[in-house]
Amino acid sequence: MTNRFAGMGWRRGAGVLLGGFLLMASAARAQEGGKNIPAVTVENREATETALVLGPGKNLRDARKAFEKEALQGSAAAQVNLAVCYMNGWGTEKNYGAALTWLKEAAKQGQPQAYTNLGLVYLNGWGVARNDEEALRNFRYAAEHGETGAMVNVGYMTEKGMGTGADLPEAAEWYRRAADRGDALGQNNLADLYLRGLGVAQNDVKAADWFQKAANQGQSGARIKLGFLCMTGRGVSRNAEAGYAWILAASQAGDHRGDEYLAMLAAQLNPEQLEAATRRAHEMQAVPEAHFAETALAR
Repeated sequence: MTNRFAGMGWRRGAGVLLGGFLLMASAARAQEGGKNIPAVTVENREATETALVLGPGKNLRDARKAFEKEALQGSAAAQVNLAVCYMNGWGTEKNYGAALTWLKEAAKQGQPQAYTNLGLVYLNGWGVARNDEEALRNFRYAAEHGETGAMVNVGYMTEKGMGTGADLPEAAEWYRRAADRGDALGQNNLADLYLRGLGVAQNDVKAADWFQKAANQGQSGARIKLGFLCMTGRGVSRNAEAGYAWILAASQAGDHRGDEYLAMLAAQLNPEQLEAATRRAHEMQAVPEAHFAETALAR
């Protein structure tokens, strides 16, 4: 399983009240599979509402209007959030040109989320020519100003040599910065480098520790890999019951990349153990995966 890419979504974040709307900070969906170029896709309505929690009687159009009013008055946060609305078609028609205009206005004020989203615009070619170098430049600014999703993006692009020469130790350092700040995707990616010995000394114990941290936050890729480590006894004690629970939890959350291991793990368990592992997997669903709307909303 390859490392995941964070862009306009896939982060948790604290919310603040602004004009009657609770905004949740977010970052980006990563691409899975063997492809080097991450693709960020627009979330569905359910994911939209995890990013914008509206007040009573309010809708996304009301949110967009409130952001527009504040944006015109010079609020960088509102300019970012208005751009996010245009990028996703929340309360308005999709308009990448308008989004780009407002992101550039917010960027003039040094707004980190503006740079995160500008990076995504150039990475994905949303209304502009795709430009990895420009994407990386914007992500670096945001990362250097505390945006953990951007830190993961810089790590990913540096690892894969996108817009720059590949540099695995530097990629590991960016993942570590995000991981140390509690970013589940950064923790997963750093763990993966430890597991494979890329950019860091190979260390199964450290890999398991970082996968555990990400898995505890509901990161499904980390849950699968932690389950695999439990199954094989790498970095942790061999434990088929725990391995089954972690991988089943990921599968129940919609990530089926570890399903091939479930049958062989189940064969090692007695009925009581299988029941306990299944119950544990179900309990894990109470911890939602750090699902992140793609766009980085301003706090």
